[in-house]
Amino acid sequence: MSSPLTILVPGGSGQLGRELAALPGVSVRAPGSAELDLTSAGAVIEAVTALAASSARPVVVNAAAYTAVDKAETDQGRAFAVNADGPRVLAAACSSRGVPLIHVSTDYVFPGDADKPYEPGDPVGPRSVYGLTKLAGEDAVLGSGARAWVVRTSWVYGAHGKNFVKTMARLESQRDTLSVVDDQVGTPTWTGDLAAGLVALAEAVTGDAAPEARVLHCTGGGETTWAGFARAVFEELGADPARVLSCTTADYPTPAKRPAYSVLSDRAWRESGLPPMRGWRAALAAAFQVDGAAYRP
Repeated sequence: MSSPLTILVPGGSGQLGRELAALPGVSVRAPGSAELDLTSAGAVIEAVTALAASSARPVVVNAAAYTAVDKAETDQGRAFAVNADGPRVLAAACSSRGVPLIHVSTDYVFPGDADKPYEPGDPVGPRSVYGLTKLAGEDAVLGSGARAWVVRTSWVYGAHGKNFVKTMARLESQRDTLSVVDDQVGTPTWTGDLAAGLVALAEAVTGDAAPEARVLHCTGGGETTWAGFARAVFEELGADPARVLSCTTADYPTPAKRPAYSVLSDRAWRESGLPPMRGWRAALAAAFQVDGAAYRP
């Protein structure tokens, strides 16, 4: 019988980190940024050293990130510190202690001008500061010498923290109609499924037949627009989805440019022997079944 897996999750107080910490049957240490600040090299080295010393099968899943996409446009220093410098320090610590690293990244590293799902090796070209900082983090991790896997995901929501699903549920209770952007295409990803997928990868990379260290994509299956996502949320709330009206990106300008198309292909994920994610609509229904009260205002 193999030794039990122990996962260190920087960013443990975020929506993905809290989902990972709540998974049954997995030993997870999930410190928040107040407990483990990725920009503090000493704290990072200490945490990874302690993990390596206490477990026969250690792995780090980095869920820490600066995710305020619009604020990053004017808070570039902090965004780069958390999304690029922090992962660089973390990867160096993992490399020196032989600990595998799984680093969570984003669809925002792509330009968003494709017409078919992005493969991991497709050309990148972020159009926002947030995307630039996340790409810099990817490069730092992959160039560190650590046994590292970058996992890109998209449109993440869950029972913890703030997210699109909770915002739509709140606005449904406050407004007769709601205008939502209908010309940006992507894939919603439930933290419940994403966390399970990351643990499956962690089990694989610490096993006897670890997949090749590489960039992988892990999202819900299929695709939709933000308006389509909002209508599905209304359906789960028992509300009329026709109350969600369509608008364009130009109607709703934001400081940071969003990708017009950011669907990610899971082909490399499946080819690595990892379980495919369910379709995004089925996942949303499951999320409401499991944590419905958390999404309602």
